[in-house]
Amino acid sequence: MSAPPQKPVHVIGGGLAGSEAAWQLAERGVPVVLHEMRPVRATAAHKTGGLAELVCSNSFRSDDAANNAVGLLHAEMRLLGSLIMRTADAHQVPAGSALAVDRDGFSAAVTAALEAHPLVTIDRSEVAGLPPEDWDSVIVATGPLTSPALADAVRTLSGEESLAFFDALAPIVHRESIDMSVAWFQSRYDKSGADYINCPMDRTQYEAFVNALITGERVSFHDWEASTPYFDGCLPIEVMAERGPETLRHGPMKPMGLTNAHKPTEKAYAVVQLRQDNKLGTLFNIVGFQTKLKHSEQVRVFRTIPGLEHAEFARLGGLHRNTYLNSPRLLDASLRLKAMPRLRFAGQITGCEGYVESSAVGLMAARFAAAERRGEPVSPPPVTTAHGALLNHITGGHLETIDAGPRSFQPMNVNFGLFPPLHDAPKKGPDGKRLRANERTVAKKQALTRRALADLQAWIAGAPAAAAE
Repeated sequence: MSAPPQKPVHVIGGGLAGSEAAWQLAERGVPVVLHEMRPVRATAAHKTGGLAELVCSNSFRSDDAANNAVGLLHAEMRLLGSLIMRTADAHQVPAGSALAVDRDGFSAAVTAALEAHPLVTIDRSEVAGLPPEDWDSVIVATGPLTSPALADAVRTLSGEESLAFFDALAPIVHRESIDMSVAWFQSRYDKSGADYINCPMDRTQYEAFVNALITGERVSFHDWEASTPYFDGCLPIEVMAERGPETLRHGPMKPMGLTNAHKPTEKAYAVVQLRQDNKLGTLFNIVGFQTKLKHSEQVRVFRTIPGLEHAEFARLGGLHRNTYLNSPRLLDASLRLKAMPRLRFAGQITGCEGYVESSAVGLMAARFAAAERRGEPVSPPPVTTAHGALLNHITGGHLETIDAGPRSFQPMNVNFGLFPPLHDAPKKGPDGKRLRANERTVAKKQALTRRALADLQAWIAGAPAAAAE
């Protein structure tokens, strides 16, 4: 007599976190129903019905696993069989030491992989309100644009107000419309080739540009949006400009490490960089130029940038409101909603920020749900790993008295500040000489990444993780 069919886990949301979660569950032999309401019902930011659509940048940021926390997260996800990382690697476009992808090819490949998996069923209808009671295991990965009905249901159930912030999109320019007699290709400090297009400004041009940003007409807010804060990692360019006249040239428009190929003896006062956005190299996004300027103002202001006077835009910037949970109060250590443990949450709605971080949280939620479904122990990754550090930030770790109010819990990218410190940070180099301050910083990061990868591999193998150094 054959065993009865296994009940599926329901994953709500076909973005990066939901797509990764569905894949991880299916690869562990657990049937999945992936619910994605697009294109039947659109959102304020998405343009297609594809799974894992990238609505903001096409960059997964640094791929340097030895010296950068997000690069380490990339490496850990590859070890854990991530669909998102496998697909990103296959659809990579030039971006220096960063991992950037052809957004259309990436989304199409993730969609195809999930559609082809025998244990994945894709349901293109909206889940309005709380999932049905007979769905005994659910991963809510609806992202920062959760439908109002579901968001209201969770808010009512939890007794807590969701937090919210604004996220802005950067414009994308057609490569052929950029004046390369003014602009030039170069990566800052000549890192990993010449993958960025650079547009130089002198001081007069820069000051006029900053003034145009500050005075440009912007998208107006609804009354209920007026007090919503921005996430500091994705500030609109005009909001950065308001923080001081020199802010931009010490941020996304910094000229350091760049030499004008057309006028090598002249030092630019500021530089606007554009990064390749698709595999064909026909589209480039303006790095760090998230904006809430009205579309007509964007065209007017951004065409004052030298080299972009005749720019044609494939997409202009936009603005949408993101929501996220007060996760340390609402979620347990395995990302379950304390008020209704059959619901798990994953992705940006949990209070992580970034494509890779969202995918990683989806990966962890799926592994927890799969272990639960199979009657296995639910074991979180060591806090010394990038996954564990991120999970610890979201759930508050073991701290029962954590102050996780709106002022203390904010969206966070993975960073080395989330990791437990080394007991013995490196002070000397291999030659026995004492390290300088900057050398100690580099050595510390490399020691943290070595510890993380060793502990993750031990966790994957099922062995106890090594103690923190």
